[in-house]
Amino acid sequence: MADTRTDWTADEVAARFADAADTAHKLPRVRPGGYFNPWMTLAMQVPERYPDPDRLYRTMPPSPQAVERMLETMRWVQWLEVEQRHLVWMRANRYEWQQIGRRFACDRNTASRRWHRLMELVAYRLNFG
Repeated sequence: MADTRTDWTADEVAARFADAADTAHKLPRVRPGGYFNPWMTLAMQVPERYPDPDRLYRTMPPSPQAVERMLETMRWVQWLEVEQRHLVWMRANRYEWQQIGRRFACDRNTASRRWHRLMELVAYRLNFG
């Protein structure tokens, strides 16, 4: 279900990319076929069954609507060059500007400006096609 809005802003586009990255991290790992255990999914539906706060538990899989939004957002990156995609996804995965700048061999402020420009570019493409 594509979003039919026509008034996207750069901040909303950035939030959608961050949401897509979070959804991608919640997806189950790819495993060989034939190995399925439904008990873990059922057990994770009630987090009170695991009172140990030190143990790290997997989150529930994302909803189908979240996956649809993620796939729609991933189609947006087709408008960008490969290096621009790396920049967008690094920021969506909450990398610090210093790390992003190191990856692209530029200052953190330059990386931030490039990212903001890309968010505005995607918002423009969404608004005006």
